[in-house]
Amino acid sequence: MKFTKIFIAATGLLVLSVSALWPGDSAFFVDLGFSQDGSHYMFGQYGVQADTLKPWADLFIVDVAKNNFVSGGRNSYTHDRPIDPGQDGAGALYRLIARNVSLAERYGVTYLSQGQPLYISLEGDPAYSGETITFRDFVSGASYRANLVETISGSGSSLASRFYINLECTGGDGSHRSFRVGTPDFSRPLISSYRIKKALIAPSGNAIIFVIEMKRQSTGGHDIRYMVEALRF
Repeated sequence: MKFTKIFIAATGLLVLSVSALWPGDSAFFVDLGFSQDGSHYMFGQYGVQADTLKPWADLFIVDVAKNNFVSGGRNSYTHDRPIDPGQDGAGALYRLIARNVSLAERYGVTYLSQGQPLYISLEGDPAYSGETITFRDFVSGASYRANLVETISGSGSSLASRFYINLECTGGDGSHRSFRVGTPDFSRPLISSYRIKKALIAPSGNAIIFVIEMKRQSTGGHDIRYMVEALRF
């Protein structure tokens, strides 16, 4: 009993210290795999609400060619009770996955067909200062240059933003292609910034996923959320 009390007290101090350093809550991104032909991609995110400590999760399936969600491909869940000490909220995502097995099967998503990381950003990387990033697919020999262009307008409750990615691809044979990835005219309320967190290529080699980290304005700070932009070759 004494150990339990000490553990709970320590957990409480940890939550308080994290809240003081990082107002709002931060999501964890999870790659849940592609369909065999690279036409569909599934991902999730989960976390713990900063104010209630309730675990939450989102689950998405994307039509890669359309760069949009499939019908019924957006699902969310928030648990009705706070997490227990030592938990991170991942159970909320597990519940969502279990509830949507038939949806994954419908679009041929295989959890073991995860994307191969071509780029992963860290604090201080060019992606965090709006500069062009470069990365390479050593299997195909293709190299890439990507730059995220964002537009922010308004402030406070009227804050809104939009973005797109300029992508240049040089194939292993020396061919050049350019793409504009995203929906530059789509405005998202309360999002203050975007960053390319990861670039993943499908096992089939014909699709790229950009994992985008978003800062969403919240009471007393900001939340971290994720979305993806998809490109099919």
